[in-house]
Amino acid sequence: MNTQRTAFDARELRNVFGSFGTGVTVVTSGQAASRRVGVTANSFSSVSLSPPIVSWSLLAASPSLDVFDRAGRFVINILSVDQLPLSRRFASSVADKFEGVAFTPGLEGLPVLQDCVATIECRTTERLLVGDHVLFLGQVENYTYQRKPSLLFCQGAYVQGAECSTA
Repeated sequence: MNTQRTAFDARELRNVFGSFGTGVTVVTSGQAASRRVGVTANSFSSVSLSPPIVSWSLLAASPSLDVFDRAGRFVINILSVDQLPLSRRFASSVADKFEGVAFTPGLEGLPVLQDCVATIECRTTERLLVGDHVLFLGQVENYTYQRKPSLLFCQGAYVQGAECSTA
């Protein structure tokens, strides 16, 4: 059995991981009485249908981590192609990411972004420190969706999907 570890080039490994195309989400939490937070994340995944569980991860050093922990809830906002500016805004370090952003209060007052392909409101069921990230598992308590093109990210670029020919 080979137990030798290989040292990886971090940039190269990131490129390898980036070869897997993903949807783009903004994960939100917090309330007007405390502090609202939102981060762009492509680490979202469905885990289980029964019970309905999803996962996503956040850098352990994120300044938003304390709000996600205290709220015990989060909203996955799956972005549409025309929401690319929202992805960039919530990936930036602007002081008030919600300024000028259309949202409504969801369960327990958490911000639900408007006009998304889908929104998934969750109660955190588990939180695990995994490497340099915190993995959140959440039980789905409410959702909405509409048919429109989803924003995708692959190989370091925003893209949109097109149906493949099966012929």
